[in-house]
Amino acid sequence: MKKGVLLSLLFFVLTATGYAQKSPVDETDMAIKGIPRKGQRVTIQLDSKRVDESWKKQLDAQFGNKVKSDKGIYQLEGVVIEDISKTPIRVISKVDATPTGTSVWWSVDLGNAYLSKDATPVQWKASEKYLKDFARMLYREDLAVQVAEAEKSLVSSQNNHMAVIQKSDAIKKDIEKNKLKKVEIQQQLAQNAAELLQYNNQVDLNLKEQEAARADIVNMRVALEAVKERMNKIE
Repeated sequence: MKKGVLLSLLFFVLTATGYAQKSPVDETDMAIKGIPRKGQRVTIQLDSKRVDESWKKQLDAQFGNKVKSDKGIYQLEGVVIEDISKTPIRVISKVDATPTGTSVWWSVDLGNAYLSKDATPVQWKASEKYLKDFARMLYREDLAVQVAEAEKSLVSSQNNHMAVIQKSDAIKKDIEKNKLKKVEIQQQLAQNAAELLQYNNQVDLNLKEQEAARADIVNMRVALEAVKERMNKIE
């Protein structure tokens, strides 16, 4: 049951977000501090704050103190990205919120040319892969969070289900107790009825005894009067 519910939750997560999460990379120009630059941009369908923090974290981890940040613009001087260039390159990058998510843009100065789909196709492909790998990493992290939340929801649902079952068991026990109590009450009522019949019989018997006692009194009075009369006749 747990596996089936979890799979359903995961299917919902993938349907709702996973299939829509693509990493398109295009060539686009951007003005940085008033200077237009040709660059490469990946679009990520996630919150811009989260993407920006992850991008900065990755750059810092990979290039350390060679990363300079100024008002949301990242500059990397003399860094080496093996797949793109074996020699040091210069990179300017910017993260922007978009209507559909977040864009990560960068302009790569290869030293003898700027990164371009037409002029430097090999480097372009390598750079495209770098950006797409970053986007995929964020999507995996996002899905991992959603899976963890789905698992928590599953555990909560299972706990709630167990609580409902336990409540049902408690109700059934109360019903059985009620039935036993009913039997006891019925037995007590039967016993009470028998006692009442016995008491009524005793009342009838007592009435008869009272009648007999009154008759004895009358007879004793008659006998007493007879004795008195005989005594009065003695001379």
